[in-house]
Amino acid sequence: MEITGRIILVPTPIGNLGDITLRAVEILKSADRIACEDTRHSGQLLAHLGISGKPLVSLHEHNEARRAPELVAAARAGETIAIISDAGMPGISDPGYRLVQSCIETDTPLEVLPGPSAVITALIGSGFPCHAFRFGGFLSVKSGKRRSALTEALQSGETGIFFESPHRILSTLEILTEINPAARVCVARELTKKFETYHRGSAAEVFAYFQAHPPKGEIVLLVHAE
Repeated sequence: MEITGRIILVPTPIGNLGDITLRAVEILKSADRIACEDTRHSGQLLAHLGISGKPLVSLHEHNEARRAPELVAAARAGETIAIISDAGMPGISDPGYRLVQSCIETDTPLEVLPGPSAVITALIGSGFPCHAFRFGGFLSVKSGKRRSALTEALQSGETGIFFESPHRILSTLEILTEINPAARVCVARELTKKFETYHRGSAAEVFAYFQAHPPKGEIVLLVHAE
């Protein structure tokens, strides 16, 4: 029996709402339902896009394992279901991985739209080597694990990319300075938003800057040892 439904992962803007793609809007308007990481947050984006009355269902880290089979079953029954996270590409430090696995295991039609990603945006804007890089997701709240992850990234010869909290970035920059004060560091903040900034320099220089200017907002940290 031919399956007429499908699961579609739809990237959403990481800050500037103007970054939504025409194809993403088309899918969100035509989908039978939309699975959201946070239905209230996504409701604001949908309202901005003029999309209303669309059935929304939550899909987050705490219920993805349970909800994935439900969404797959609905797609196999003929529904087109759009999957969005709070920002960026579903599955990148956001829900989506388990659902994709369920689609593959059950041979359920799956599409992934290209679109906004803080990882790639920060990498290009940093000016660091792009031919080989590694994304480590969110750094651990435990300093020992952060040190290990940062040391490994610096020793790899590749550009290391991490998400970090503004509340921990000073501690992380201090660790980087202890590991290698001359390492190249870039702190990319509030990407695509009004107060977007890139701070580039050695680990020691960037650490000193943020000691004097406490950071706010969402942060992508990039490191490279030459």
